[in-house]
Amino acid sequence: MTASEQDFLDNPLGKDTTLEDVVDGFEFLDDWEERYAFIIDLGKQLPPFPDDERREENYVHGCQSQVWLIHHYDEQSGRLYLLIDSDAIIVRGLAAIILVALNGKTPRELLATDIDELFERLDLFRHISPTRGNGLRAMVGRIRDIAAETAAA
Repeated sequence: MTASEQDFLDNPLGKDTTLEDVVDGFEFLDDWEERYAFIIDLGKQLPPFPDDERREENYVHGCQSQVWLIHHYDEQSGRLYLLIDSDAIIVRGLAAIILVALNGKTPRELLATDIDELFERLDLFRHISPTRGNGLRAMVGRIRDIAAETAAA
């Protein structure tokens, strides 16, 4: 199965589940055990990822886990839509946070988004391993590259 345009548009992350929802969830929870559970639950919202898209050109290098990323640019709205998947549950949750912040934005909006500020606000880098942090940066870097290429086209 290959991803259809509708698969991208139906992704709830960034649409039904908003950045405000994630920030509020983090602020409501008192300790990091609860926040890890919240992150894992966010990862369960990732839409199914097509098996035939798990190939080298969609693989995100620099992640400790296996991560795949595909995108769709909707010319009519000028928005970039993303699908991400990983074999690790915590990474799926971190990918969900990225999607909540970046999915469905125009390439220029996406490039202007200060994702590092969000990660600082959530205090993520102090509570995930350095290798997971590198993976998070690799996912964001790949998305920013896609947005820059799309904006330049």
